Amino acid sequence: MFPFLQRFAAGAALLALPLAGQAHADQRDTEPPAGGARIQAPFYTGVDYEPPAPGSYRLPPLGTAADGRVLASDGRPLRLYDLFDGRYVLLSFIYSHCSDVNGCPLATAVLHRMQKLMAEDPELADNLRLVSLSFDPEFDTPEVMDLYGAAFRDGPGDWRFLTTASQAELEPLLAAYNQSVIRDVDAEGRPTSSFSHILRVFLIDPERRIRNIYSVAFLYPKLISNDVKTLLLEARAEETHTAAAHPAGLPDRYRPGDFKEGYESGDYATRSLAVENRRGRAADLLALAERTPLGLPPLPVPENNPITREKLELGRKLFYDRRLSLNDTFSCAMCHIPEQGFTNHELSTAVGVEGRTVRRNSPTLYNVAYATRLFHDGREFSLEHQVWGPLLARNEMANPSMGWVLEKIRRMPDYAGRFEAAFPGRGLDAETLGEAFATYQRALVSGNSPFDRWRYGGEAEALDPAARRGFGLFTGKAGCAACHTVGGESALFTDNDMHNTGVGYRESMYRPPSRKPVLLAPGVTVEVDMAVVETVSERPPGDVGLYEVTQNPGDRWKYRTPSLRNVALTAPYMHNGSLGSLREVVEFYNRGGVDNELLSPLIRPLELSEGEVDDLVAFLKSLTGDNVELIIADAFAAPVGDITRDDPNWSHDNRLR
Repeated sequence: MFPFLQRFAAGAALLALPLAGQAHADQRDTEPPAGGARIQAPFYTGVDYEPPAPGSYRLPPLGTAADGRVLASDGRPLRLYDLFDGRYVLLSFIYSHCSDVNGCPLATAVLHRMQKLMAEDPELADNLRLVSLSFDPEFDTPEVMDLYGAAFRDGPGDWRFLTTASQAELEPLLAAYNQSVIRDVDAEGRPTSSFSHILRVFLIDPERRIRNIYSVAFLYPKLISNDVKTLLLEARAEETHTAAAHPAGLPDRYRPGDFKEGYESGDYATRSLAVENRRGRAADLLALAERTPLGLPPLPVPENNPITREKLELGRKLFYDRRLSLNDTFSCAMCHIPEQGFTNHELSTAVGVEGRTVRRNSPTLYNVAYATRLFHDGREFSLEHQVWGPLLARNEMANPSMGWVLEKIRRMPDYAGRFEAAFPGRGLDAETLGEAFATYQRALVSGNSPFDRWRYGGEAEALDPAARRGFGLFTGKAGCAACHTVGGESALFTDNDMHNTGVGYRESMYRPPSRKPVLLAPGVTVEVDMAVVETVSERPPGDVGLYEVTQNPGDRWKYRTPSLRNVALTAPYMHNGSLGSLREVVEFYNRGGVDNELLSPLIRPLELSEGEVDDLVAFLKSLTGDNVELIIADAFAAPVGDITRDDPNWSHDNRLR
């Protein structure tokens, strides 16, 4: 017999033992299976307790399930995340010729029993997927895994048998799932074909969160089945809560989070949802970046930082990770809130770590890939470099140094192997961190708006009459397109240049009012003396825009022209968030901005009628892309970076120092 068949036959023979022993387990037989071997796993003998009923307990998330490259049993390359498409996943790490009946054969036997339970329970069959992943890619080729899974393929449910293309692609997965696998050696120290490993089977929910980890003592089908049903009950309860909290007709982009419309009224009622109730679905942002939506030009991507799925997923994880701030509480997404247009509807200017004041409004990140200058004052030119600004700014994420950030990430277990997989041969450093962040932000492209379908797609009815009239004003009488440019085949709605519209001048040169309205509660506003306000708040620092970068007096109060795509979603407006609605913005320009000696010559009174203002606002509202909900759902699928006991920053004694 060929060595391959000998090894596989040995594994198959051992696999037959626990499969044959299932009848004993089902009947809670206390006798060991035939052959006299003493087997300790409860699966074989039955457990001595009744598992708790579904829904009578909770399964808090234990962490985020990792992704990685795998091969299907037919040789097709996959991402592990491809199998987490709205189902719960029971994931076991095995190798086909394992000789430990309390190891891989046990895991496969339990999954086989789960397969039978799925035949008896349609709810399980519809919501659960079984995955067996080999940690011996040298021997367990796709052909071997296909042979290994042949006995189960025609059974009920969905059971996948996977391997990896190489040990290098396997290692990050083993590290991420904390799977210790050591190749055994013989008496002379030579490697053998067997491995020492600790059996762990993972239950993963559709949001890619690990909900339970089963060791030998708890690897029991009834317990697993009850766990899955508990999670299904939890999901249904959350759907009911979401529906009650968000009445029909409320846009999905406001779920979850705060919806503040009506806050000025005394009958306002909050409809907030906790972060732990966020529900999302990962999107294929790579496909979005490769095939930009209608109305946008091809995505500009640096030659030295091509977009890959590994970088995208790593960048997304970093973007939403609160641990990247000094005190582990603040992420990029807390200023650039996905469901609020990747800005912040509730604050004119941003607030950083520990409530520290940031003097400017959070700019949207939609289509930021096309920006040739970054930040409101245009001081940065590269997304790869831009990220270090907020990471190190004292009033944003407040990290003391680049090295501090990098060392902190190195110590986080859930980043083990991620940078190595995304940047082969490079790993984590200051450049790759910036490249990962940039890759995610570069993929936040949004187009195919009603305007795009009308102008570039030939859909005559895609734009209503008011918006069409507004576009005529935008490119004609109002002159908006002089800065917010529109091309023949695509439109960025920005010239990527710097202009003085008078907003910065007004803020710097005008005396503030003596009293300030303060909203205390829904419908309750009081006028407070500014002297009192200044005793409890920091006086806003001066802001002269581009001049702070160039030191050229002619650049005072110049700020970057923002894109108008998705502008209806990104209030408040202007660099200081001083205008709260699109109508206020149009009326500001209709008045000719704020006169000053450096005012852009493009700014002038427009003499628009009330009806023309309405039409222009209608046009601006037509610039919302059709993939906004998809991008928000993808954001909600990302972990938020909670500190756990495994984190090096859990306690004062072991904090990074």
